[in-house]
Amino acid sequence: MQSAVEFATNTRIHIALETSTLDEAIAFYRTMFAQEPVKVKPGYAKFEVADPPVNLSLNAAAQAHATSGASHFGVQVKSTDAVHEAKQRFETAGYGIETEEHVTCCWAVQDKVWVRDPDGNAWEIFVVLDADAAVHGKADSDVCCAPAAELVTLG
Repeated sequence: MQSAVEFATNTRIHIALETSTLDEAIAFYRTMFAQEPVKVKPGYAKFEVADPPVNLSLNAAAQAHATSGASHFGVQVKSTDAVHEAKQRFETAGYGIETEEHVTCCWAVQDKVWVRDPDGNAWEIFVVLDADAAVHGKADSDVCCAPAAELVTLG
C-alpha cells in the first residue's frame, strides 16, 4: 500500500509536541513555517511542511513542558538571508529572539536565530558558514548549541 499523504521527498521527519496553549502554538508554528496548518481539530493541529520536509503535530495537553530529552530543534537553511527572513517573521509576530552571528557551534561556524515556542521548546534557524571549525563551540564547552536561558516566549 502507498501513503495516503503526498510529499516530495522519500522520507520526512515527524515531530509531535504537547502544548498547553494550542491556539498560541498554532500561531507560533504558522510564523515559523510561513504557512497554515493542514488540519485543525479539537485539541490537535498538524502542519505538513514541504521545506523543510516535516510533519509537525500539536497535541493539546493540560500541562505541557519542553521535553527534557531534547536539547532543542532546528531548521537548517542555505543562506544568511534565510536566517534574517526567519528573524524578521518572528520579530514582526512579537516573539523574543536571540541572534548569533559567526558563532562556532558543534565544530562549525554558523549564523542563527533562536526562538522558543509557547511551551518553551527551543528552535534555531541556522546556516553553516564553515563546516570544519577548529573548536567545538563557546569556550570549547560541551554545551555550545543552546539559546540563552533568559530567552522569553509570548504568553
